[in-house]
Amino acid sequence: MSETERQEPSASVSIRMGEEVPGLFRRHVPVEAPPGAKVMRRAYGFDEVAIVPGAVTVNPELTDISFTLGDLQLPLPIMAAAMDAVVDPRFAVDFHQMGGLAVLNLEGIQARYDDPAAILEEIAAAPKSQVTSLLQKVYSEPVRLELIGTRIRDIKARGGLCAVSCTPANTKRFAPLAVEAGVDVFVVQSTVTSARHISRSPTGLNFEDLVRVMPVPVVVGNTVSYEACKELMEAGVAAVLVGVGPGAACTTREVLGIGVPQVTATIDCAAARDQYYHESGRYAPIITDGGIVTAGDMCKAFAAGADAVMLGSILAGTLEAPGRGHHWGMATPHALLPRGTRVTVGVTTTLQRVLFGPTSRTDGTENLVGALRTAMGVCGARTIREFQKVELVVAPSIKTEGKIYQHNNG
Repeated sequence: MSETERQEPSASVSIRMGEEVPGLFRRHVPVEAPPGAKVMRRAYGFDEVAIVPGAVTVNPELTDISFTLGDLQLPLPIMAAAMDAVVDPRFAVDFHQMGGLAVLNLEGIQARYDDPAAILEEIAAAPKSQVTSLLQKVYSEPVRLELIGTRIRDIKARGGLCAVSCTPANTKRFAPLAVEAGVDVFVVQSTVTSARHISRSPTGLNFEDLVRVMPVPVVVGNTVSYEACKELMEAGVAAVLVGVGPGAACTTREVLGIGVPQVTATIDCAAARDQYYHESGRYAPIITDGGIVTAGDMCKAFAAGADAVMLGSILAGTLEAPGRGHHWGMATPHALLPRGTRVTVGVTTTLQRVLFGPTSRTDGTENLVGALRTAMGVCGARTIREFQKVELVVAPSIKTEGKIYQHNNG
């Protein structure tokens, strides 16, 4: 049987099964799709691809993994997600001191309660069957504008860089307060954010206007498509967050049926970034946000074209995270349509070990920086930009090939 007959059929045609042929395979007989039929293309997640080693190798310590965001130069291309179980002021400072950038949620518990610790304890102790209703109740308390400045000044007073996040609906109100308090990066974030938006408001959020008046980098997300990403960059944003629904605590894909697997989403948005750079001469980085469970996933995100990654659940299990071993998404407490759930990750490690080791774990959940440098070295890439150009292959068996004893022995 020829290799052509063994390949998956093109997604642009309808398929019927023909007669059996010798061996394990049936012959696929492609039939032209009817005129006007919807055409689907194949999209890939982290578990379905692999990075191809290079012809040249580099010592890991010679790699440069720094990340530039506006005028900021960060030692690590890693951001901590704006989730209440991951980032509070203390965590933000700790994360900055280790080289990354943590994002504080301005619509979360930190901006609603004088004593967030008590609320976090209550959420951690709640039975699974009651936690969503509890979260809805907790997040029904209004945001207190004075707490926005308080939390930002707390981070700055401890010597940390401060990034904050809010939804488009609250951006006009919160952005001036954040700037006044000394914020370093402002993130506008929702499940899906686009440069063009239709609403009843005659004066909706205009990103070109926002970028023009903000003295700090404006990061916008989330998106997964070439067109939407490029339009956000054309509006002048400093960076774009990529990912809809892949997070460990997110149920958007189940509730709305919306999302694109992260490897394909990153590749598409990287193409938009490169085209925009070719046209404008301005480089606007993309940040793969969500779905990264291991160091291998993170390395694949960079190989697919990411300039940085945003992590949530993998950081929620650290001693420094405020979630007490739990993690929930920003859309979990939605009053009418919750699109998330609380997941238990346990307090099993520290921020130092997750980022830099040392580690005795063999599952890729610690020493992310060491893994990234090693992967870059194996591929002969000295910078993230060089690593973005390495070859990726479709590899559905990448996690199972030859691993029978690992799976049998647990």
